Amino acid sequence: MNKEEYRFAFEVYDSIEELSKQDAWLLNEARGVTESAYAPYSNFNVGAVAKLANGEIVAGTNQENASYPVGLCAERVLLASASTLYPHIAIDAIAISYNNNNGESNHPISPCGICRQTLVEYEERVKQPIRLILSGMEGKVYVIEKSINLLPLSFGSVDLK
Repeated sequence: MNKEEYRFAFEVYDSIEELSKQDAWLLNEARGVTESAYAPYSNFNVGAVAKLANGEIVAGTNQENASYPVGLCAERVLLASASTLYPHIAIDAIAISYNNNNGESNHPISPCGICRQTLVEYEERVKQPIRLILSGMEGKVYVIEKSINLLPLSFGSVDLK
């Protein structure tokens, strides 16, 4: 038997003020777009904003539904919009933020499993990694160089061949 280990490194910033101008702008946009989320059940508004390789900006917010499992996460709304509006264009970076109306929004959150799978598939499709900038409305910021890092041993199109 062999034992293998999976690790990845990511950057941790104490606040948005430590980010580059471009990353800080993108994160501020994600923080702002949380206001457009439709989250009447969880009161947990999530916003995601992407900068595409062609310079375009695309946003997405979570969209809940009374039939709870049929809601959509902000990341998947963003990816669907980006691939519809700008087919085959890579995404350079996505900033993801949230506003928890029931509590604090002072630490980074990470995409759910379905969103991780969708991000990895998008990276695979356009053959470019997506940088993730994760934060709440304040506090620490995580920067992850490629979304595949969040889904080790992922299932992909190569597995279907």
